[in-house]
Amino acid sequence: MQLENLNIASQEVLITPEALKQHLPVPERISEQVSRARADVARILRGEDRRLLVVVGPCSIHDVNAGLEYAQKLSDLNERVNDSLLLVMRAYFEKPRTTIGWKGLINDPHLDDSFHVAQGLEIARQFLLDVAQLGLPLSTEALDPITPQYLQDLIAWSAIGARTTESQTHREMASGLSSAVGFKNGTDGGFSVALNALQSVSSPHRFLGINPDGQVAVLTTRGNQNAHIVLRGGTGGPNFDSDCVARCEAEHHKLGLQPNIMVDCSHANSNKDHNRQPEVAQDVAQQILNGNQSLIGLMIESHLQAGNQSISPQMRYGVSVTDACIDWATTENLLVDLARRLGPTLAQRERTSPVRISR
Repeated sequence: MQLENLNIASQEVLITPEALKQHLPVPERISEQVSRARADVARILRGEDRRLLVVVGPCSIHDVNAGLEYAQKLSDLNERVNDSLLLVMRAYFEKPRTTIGWKGLINDPHLDDSFHVAQGLEIARQFLLDVAQLGLPLSTEALDPITPQYLQDLIAWSAIGARTTESQTHREMASGLSSAVGFKNGTDGGFSVALNALQSVSSPHRFLGINPDGQVAVLTTRGNQNAHIVLRGGTGGPNFDSDCVARCEAEHHKLGLQPNIMVDCSHANSNKDHNRQPEVAQDVAQQILNGNQSLIGLMIESHLQAGNQSISPQMRYGVSVTDACIDWATTENLLVDLARRLGPTLAQRERTSPVRISR
């Protein structure tokens, strides 16, 4: 009598992480670039780099050609704002689903429920290499605990989403990520879930995973010291205003944590209206101009064209198929204005030294 795999219809053996990396290796120049970008992010979190960290780009990558066109524009803009802003491009390949829906480029690269994951992994890694060639740091959401073995060597900053911040699996995984990691607050908008995650992720963990050769292994991590909170609002509404930020700072101090706060301008903070993202960003900028020391970054959902669309045979080029985004012209104007307004204040900013967690 068969007692296992009763609901498994098929199994497909994937290429190992090491084999994919050998097929699509990282040139030495890009390795050095990724290392510098990670160090820059860490220095921002320590208060040594006074620039504002801005994670910006499409909600998800579904069309690599449009994604590369966006990356070229962002790379060109980076030269104009780099003194004040550290731009990191979103390259999100996995999408969490409340019920069902498109799960992202890795899982379904052809957007037709064919689920050619092996192709998705190769397409995603090639995209990261192509964007890195333009000189841009990259970010992604760490959703599946196996995927980082295939892509993390190209990532400067990672996110843990609101649905997974409370997950032990994702906290353990994040403790071993080589990049800095931002934990979004829970879907209720409260801070406690993400703050608990910050305490967890800084500690060593042991858990089951795969090694570079694809073998099941017990992974032992050192703990990730470059983790911070991302405020994205919740069911109670936005949480980016000065009162919410002050409460978040206070909760950090109660736990002996250095407040490093990024604000997600989308999701509940914009009441799911992409057109309100610039308003959120400008409010955060004003808080910094007013003397706030804990706000270290912004997250902005942006694409070539505004809005979003459903997956169909006749899709518009450069329009998101997941969350709605602001268009490139709006993005460019916003980032140039933020750099202009914040440059002098950021240059004189003196943030306090990090507070170590009391054990």
